[in-house]
Amino acid sequence: MRPLPTCWVAASTLLFLPLLALHARKTADGAAKSATAAGAALALKADRGLPSDLEVGGELAGLPAGSRRYVTLNSLLGLPQTTYTVADDTNFAGSTRISGVPLDTLERLLAAAPESDMVVAICDDEYRANYPRAYVAAHHPLLVLKVNGEPPSRWPKDRETHRYDMGPYMISHPTFKPSSGIFSHMDQAQIPWGVVRLEFRDEKAVFSAIAPRGPRAGDASVQAGYIIAQQNCFRCHNAGREGGQKSGIPWLVLAARAAASPEYFSAYVRDPMKRNPRAQMPGNAGYDGATLRALRDYFATLASREAP
Repeated sequence: MRPLPTCWVAASTLLFLPLLALHARKTADGAAKSATAAGAALALKADRGLPSDLEVGGELAGLPAGSRRYVTLNSLLGLPQTTYTVADDTNFAGSTRISGVPLDTLERLLAAAPESDMVVAICDDEYRANYPRAYVAAHHPLLVLKVNGEPPSRWPKDRETHRYDMGPYMISHPTFKPSSGIFSHMDQAQIPWGVVRLEFRDEKAVFSAIAPRGPRAGDASVQAGYIIAQQNCFRCHNAGREGGQKSGIPWLVLAARAAASPEYFSAYVRDPMKRNPRAQMPGNAGYDGATLRALRDYFATLASREAP
């Protein structure tokens, strides 16, 4: 094919650019209308009407901080759905087809400040999974609404005991590959089930509750332990209102134990059942000496404060 004459190219370019701009405006307008329509479909209720209603809270757009609202399962199903087959989620026995709404979509629709917020998933046993912006960008977590095409009432029981319902909601990923590691600790998949509440929070505000303190707060080992504790310990242990409460053992008690008996603390983190047969905490058998030392160094910066 012969090339077009230069004058034709210039003329066609001048004609094409306004069309391209018009198309871009229409696309942006369409996206905005879609988002508005989705937001309207995701009506927030003041009270829970059904056990399947998802509680949302934290910093919600257009509402005072700390507000609590509810979203119905049908409203969530009315949003654009993402579907994929997951093969590495330990909550399932094998390859499983799941569908639902990405957390970043819910964040855009509901959070007061999506550019700085993180999502916190809270389960019926007070376990918490934290989804900072970096985690969401790396792993694309999904609020699961259907498993193999079935609603929560027909999901399989939990894999560990085969006794508990995994609904009303759970969170999974298309696939999970650790995006970071500190010593022998690797970024872990946050795949809770029994999720009953999502909070939209400011990441810095949440993690400041467990930030290291004192003259050694900036040490490399302390900072390493701080990140490990954020990703692991904070799911079941709380500092005031922040963090999980499944364990019933607050943050400053952990700090006091780490300071009073470093060897016992390390042994417990590696193999809790050996120290306490009734322990529910999963072990961290792969943690090496450097990883455990980082945790102890971090908790030591908090141990001077009196445990409750």
